[in-house]
Amino acid sequence: MPESLAVFPVWVIVIDYVLGVVMWTLIGRSAMNIFLPENSSFFFMRFFVRATDPVLRVFRPITPGFLLDIMVPLYVAWFFFMIRFYLMPWLLGYSVMGMLSFPLESEIAAIIYQLFGG
Repeated sequence: MPESLAVFPVWVIVIDYVLGVVMWTLIGRSAMNIFLPENSSFFFMRFFVRATDPVLRVFRPITPGFLLDIMVPLYVAWFFFMIRFYLMPWLLGYSVMGMLSFPLESEIAAIIYQLFGG
């Protein structure tokens, strides 16, 4: 684990990773939906639909009816973004918004940099 993540308790990192994976899976579903219908037999699309349908069902009461179907997963992903960027640092008592923001993406970027950047 990079040193910058070592200052956070493990449970905080786990919660952020779970929220991040859900957020990126919702974004992936919208991206795949540009090219394929939701009922496609392509295994990646089936995974995105199966993995995100329960989350979309939970958020259905607060999802505006005027949104296009392709935009609904992005709308729900926005909530996960807001939780990760604003709510989690606030609940943990950080005075600067975004203090905890995106450990998942930071770690992935560090791995990519190590692999390709030197």
